[in-house]
Amino acid sequence: MAYSLPRFIFPVILTLLFTAPGKTNAQQSTLAVDSFISMQMKNSGLAGLAAAIIVNKKLQWIKGFGYADVANKKLFTPGTIMNIGSITKTFTGVCLLQLAEKKLLSLDEDINNYLPFSVVNPYFPFEKITLRNIATHSSGIADRHPFYGDSVYNFNGASAMPLGKFLRNYFVAGGLYYTDSNFYNAKPGKYWEYSNIAAALAGYIVEVQSGKKLNEYCRENIFKPLGMKQSGWFLSEIDTARHARLYQYKEDSLVTIPWYEITTYPDGGLRTSVEELSKFFIALLNDGVFDKNRILKKESVNAMQQFQFSADNKPDNLDLLKKNECLFWRTKYSGKLIGHGGSDPGIKTEMLTNLSKDVAVILFTNTDLNSKKLSNAYYDIFDYLFNYGKQIKEGIK
Repeated sequence: MAYSLPRFIFPVILTLLFTAPGKTNAQQSTLAVDSFISMQMKNSGLAGLAAAIIVNKKLQWIKGFGYADVANKKLFTPGTIMNIGSITKTFTGVCLLQLAEKKLLSLDEDINNYLPFSVVNPYFPFEKITLRNIATHSSGIADRHPFYGDSVYNFNGASAMPLGKFLRNYFVAGGLYYTDSNFYNAKPGKYWEYSNIAAALAGYIVEVQSGKKLNEYCRENIFKPLGMKQSGWFLSEIDTARHARLYQYKEDSLVTIPWYEITTYPDGGLRTSVEELSKFFIALLNDGVFDKNRILKKESVNAMQQFQFSADNKPDNLDLLKKNECLFWRTKYSGKLIGHGGSDPGIKTEMLTNLSKDVAVILFTNTDLNSKKLSNAYYDIFDYLFNYGKQIKEGIK
């Protein structure tokens, strides 16, 4: 069904906010943020969004705008749940590091030591692939297109092939999905290319080595200690009444995208809210601790966020002036920000901080950024919020 966004859902404040009589500077700044975001949403057609600003490892601002459900005029709030795309990989990364702390795996061992089947690059069959290669997108494992996009999204309640079965069929010669093109003609560590299926393989290794499904392991070891009570990996685990509807523009019409689940869920299947993700983000900004509850040792957090590539140790095709990789944690904005983002049908998310980790922003929208107008509006809002975070930081001093 196509929708037209009502004109009145984004109030626009036309007064000069920074000179409004009777308002404190903080109130004026908040009104300016509201006005800017509302105007960007109105002009672009973003259906709904929520955002949080974290300063000095504390939540300083959080708010929702627009609609989680346009047809029913249900507001998008900081508690609105959404699938978060590839930010999921940071949770998979934390799970890996937790198991490394428990000596259940090593980031630098051959992944075949942990798998019930062998993963071998046919171009370099004697070169080992490690979890460090996978977590830095330098494993040589390819998301074969269009197969990946055509095969892993399961709409309208369609059942997904079990993760282990899917991966075996993708990686083992003779498997249903196997081809040499599932790998790049490059040694591990020598070629950079973003790989979702490799991340799914890392999540599967968590399952094998922990003896638990990733959703169960994550619930016990991340969600529970952080108080993320409304988060989950599958629709069956969450309150769908709190889940945003997802949207995409087709020509000038806003249409609903059905909810979906992802076969390769460790690479993008997690569902949470801005409110609950902020707890996880603060933990990673604060040496692994949120509200006195620890999910990682400080040394593990440092390892996760340490740049993995240098001038004498990098993939041949990686320009360090433009990007670097950590462990399922990466640079953006030409290396000025670190964290992760996510894109999937009907959603866009970012979870980024500066290198000093004293200003950070989370931003969700339930609208596919399938046009330059939508993308520009989203990133203009992100930049505005980040600059507002800097102002908050200066005001705290």
